[in-house]
Amino acid sequence: MRLANIALAALAAIGSLTIVAAASAQESPLRGTWTLVAADQIRPDGERVRDYGENPKGRLIVDAAGRYSLQIFKSERPRFVGPDKGNGTADEFKAAVMGSSTHFGTVTVDAKEGLLLFAIESASFPNWEGTVQKRKYKLEGRTLSYRVPPRPDGRIPVSVWRKLD
Repeated sequence: MRLANIALAALAAIGSLTIVAAASAQESPLRGTWTLVAADQIRPDGERVRDYGENPKGRLIVDAAGRYSLQIFKSERPRFVGPDKGNGTADEFKAAVMGSSTHFGTVTVDAKEGLLLFAIESASFPNWEGTVQKRKYKLEGRTLSYRVPPRPDGRIPVSVWRKLD
């Protein structure tokens, strides 16, 4: 009988942990799949212009533990002439790299400060690897927008995402 009580207590504890974990996961406003709406930049004079072309493509996926994967692509990237990217030209490589931004790691929300904290494990821009990138954000309904810190020329990249699920 005592073993049965211990087993029931263990199952109850596991059930409680599962409920708490599920509740915590549901509380994350970023959990889910997002599609890119805009990848713009704000110039020092305040003008907002396209940064990744007129119809950028992208996906942001965040799981319950805050692990994320993010991809942004300029839709107007030219294709490589040949079938082997290893034999691309300098211009083809430049267009491919400058027309994309990808990274993955973990993301947390600091709602009090209005910040997203991207702990970047790996990125298409190697200088970001192992860093924590802070982004001022707004979450309005199913729309997430955030600003990247200013580039050396003073331009501020802005990403806008719409939640799919």
